[in-house]
Amino acid sequence: MLIDEPMSNHTSFKIGGPASVVVVPDTIEDLCEIIKALKDTKYTVMGNGTNLLVSDKGFDGTVVKISGGLNEISVSDTVITAGAGALLSKVGAVAKQNSLSGFEFASGIPGTVGGAVFMNAGAYGGEMKDIVVSSTYVDSQGNTGEITEHNFGYRTSIYKGTDKYVVSAKFKLEKGDSKEIADKMLDLAHRRAEKQPLEYPSAGSVFKRPEGYFAGALIEQAGLKGKQIGGACVSEKHSGFIINKGGATCDDVLKLIDFVRETVEKQFGVTLEQEIRLL
Repeated sequence: MLIDEPMSNHTSFKIGGPASVVVVPDTIEDLCEIIKALKDTKYTVMGNGTNLLVSDKGFDGTVVKISGGLNEISVSDTVITAGAGALLSKVGAVAKQNSLSGFEFASGIPGTVGGAVFMNAGAYGGEMKDIVVSSTYVDSQGNTGEITEHNFGYRTSIYKGTDKYVVSAKFKLEKGDSKEIADKMLDLAHRRAEKQPLEYPSAGSVFKRPEGYFAGALIEQAGLKGKQIGGACVSEKHSGFIINKGGATCDDVLKLIDFVRETVEKQFGVTLEQEIRLL
């Protein structure tokens, strides 16, 4: 348990004031007990913080951090079962070691299984909906259950807007050639490094892809590449990213998000919808 813990230590943006308490459950049983104890208090559940922007004032409550615990990974034939706190990169490594194909697209996404299932994470033509066959959850009363129909859509799932938190997921993959799998993962990693500003703190793509357009292309065409407010900057490498160039605050990022959204809407009549979560 961490008291008055800076959330900048727990997000890929490296932004955020202190949370009153941060707890990291080691097991599903721990999580159930924690959720039961917190049910009448202010709390939130997070994964690896790679899609999260936290207020400069912090969070006046308890943050239950799934990553760091709940990260066991097991393999049975072509099915991988992984805890919600398992990093997608670790699951990808296990898939490669076991010559299982289908997880390559996700192996470079810098998040956890829980967050990926929650938002139907995707990259390079693949999405969680292609490989997830079931998931288990804990709800706000501390009860557990299993889901097989996830109602996956673009960056959404059946979990969105509910009181259920993913605790594990099963991925159905296919037998493949380990060298081919490794080569594909390496190729995608190179493509990601070439096109994304991985050298700076960020929360990935700031906006969802508008129907018929690409957010990054619209932002670039609007002349906003390199636009900076405080320490927050529209990446010159990929306009779909806002990066922390040093000392950026939550307020800087929010002001830049608003400026980008207003500029794109004014020039192209397209409303950009935010993808990153706010706390």
